[in-house]
Amino acid sequence: MTEVLRICLIACPLVFIAGFVDSVAGGGGIISIPAYLLGGMPTYLALGTNKLVACMGTALSSVKYFKSGRVVVKIAALAAIGSLIGSFIGTNLALLIPEQILRIVVLVALPLVAIFMIRRREFGQTDDQRKKMPAMKETALALGSGLTIGLYDGLIGPGTGTFFILIFTGVFGLDLLTSSGCAKISNLASNVMSAIIYLINGKIWFAVAIPAIVCGMLGN
Repeated sequence: MTEVLRICLIACPLVFIAGFVDSVAGGGGIISIPAYLLGGMPTYLALGTNKLVACMGTALSSVKYFKSGRVVVKIAALAAIGSLIGSFIGTNLALLIPEQILRIVVLVALPLVAIFMIRRREFGQTDDQRKKMPAMKETALALGSGLTIGLYDGLIGPGTGTFFILIFTGVFGLDLLTSSGCAKISNLASNVMSAIIYLINGKIWFAVAIPAIVCGMLGN
């Protein structure tokens, strides 16, 4: 109980901040995953718990974006399908990597993603200029983008929302809010798939996840 309390005291305030950041521009995992690791959680449990928490917060944001009309359903749905498949592959690959190596990979990836996000802070700051393209091309790009980013999300995770937003703004020409809405739907798909796999493999610490879910949803 003392260990759980310590982790919650360290992680929950940061998970709240991560939820807020994630709802706006993605990348909340850059804050939440180090919070769990700092509290002393094993890497697999940190990643699994983070996925479950992210599912709840992302679901809340997805509903709000959808209700506000900030989702292009076709693009978001296709990217979500690709994301489900990619996340399935990526999460299973992560579980095959020895924990110490996975921890190093995650800790190396976090600052790199953070630097990338800082350097790209101006992305999406344009009016909606959805690019016209053949239906087959749009379908292939949405599915392919979802598959690639979903694989990354299952394997490592942090910055997934931001990468989706970059794709939706740069490739499809959507404005920041609409891109964020589509990103939430796509990221929710990868989060759900990854969380299910971690759950099946017993890699979620529910004593930490439950209070973290509350904080994450409040932040979102």
